[in-house]
Amino acid sequence: MSKKEFLKDTIKHIDIKSFDSTPIIDAMRDMSFTSRDTASAADIYSRMLKDEGCTVFLTLAGSTSAGGCMQVYVDMVKNKMVDAIVATGASIVDMDFFEALGFKHYKGSPYMDDKVLRDHYIDRIYDTYIDEEELQHCDMTVKEIADGLERRPYSSREFIREMGKYLVQHSRKKDSLVQVCYENNVPIFCPAFTDSSAGFGLVKHQWDNPGNHVSIDSVKDFLELTKIKMEAKSSGLFMVGGGVPKNFVQDTVICAEILGKDVSMHQYAIQITVADVRDGACSSSTLKEASSWGKVDTVYEQMVYAEATSVIPLIVSYLYHQGDWKRRINPEWTKMLDA
Repeated sequence: MSKKEFLKDTIKHIDIKSFDSTPIIDAMRDMSFTSRDTASAADIYSRMLKDEGCTVFLTLAGSTSAGGCMQVYVDMVKNKMVDAIVATGASIVDMDFFEALGFKHYKGSPYMDDKVLRDHYIDRIYDTYIDEEELQHCDMTVKEIADGLERRPYSSREFIREMGKYLVQHSRKKDSLVQVCYENNVPIFCPAFTDSSAGFGLVKHQWDNPGNHVSIDSVKDFLELTKIKMEAKSSGLFMVGGGVPKNFVQDTVICAEILGKDVSMHQYAIQITVADVRDGACSSSTLKEASSWGKVDTVYEQMVYAEATSVIPLIVSYLYHQGDWKRRINPEWTKMLDA
């Protein structure tokens, strides 16, 4: 097979506006196992949206953006279901920003010989393919953005905002998460930003400018995210996967306490994961375990043990068609952080 034959069928991102999952969620509420958990998660998210002044954090880990949920997250921002995002660098750069530059993810197979894929310069995410040459173009676009900035430390949130500004002029796909968040003043944080395509571009930028360059300050990320938590009347978490994004946003409660501020735990929390709890991790602990650290209240919390692309469209379509987002006000936290 030629490279062109490998990269012929594109991943199509699901549109939660095109169908109404309300009857499915309503039916799941009277079922058992993961179905009932999924309906419970939808109900808790609905409470977040109805709670006036509640800031909703979306955390993203894993590859659901590459796997077809990219438009879901865009619609969540455009329809005021999300006020701030904490994500892996890969979710934001290698997947979303990558597609905003006009590139695609492709249907593949988990059973393909990976040595053959490497010979064709194709990267694999389970059953999804990416063109490595296009990914390197993404790397160099990040370098181009860095080359044009004032030389100083930036939080990842500040740098991603510059990426959104770049896309306003240069994007090939207008409905990207990075650009939509830029246009709606919804901050995106990537605490491990350089663990992504951005890392290669920033390393090249620093290599070419050894004495005077842009850098990423992850401590500033933590402070900025904690400022949002301290200013928010209440807060809720919708967490896809776990890892650094999940723990980072939960730790804002502890960080605020260290700064001498009396803040409440996150009042609402949902995690969608396939991680096991028996090894003491569950991708940074179960929500009940997080309560012992003073991070998450346990009144409205729900673990959903499911592969995320199978339940996220159902939950978000339900919320979209319920329409509670129409009464929400976007707090535009970026404006506070940039002030």
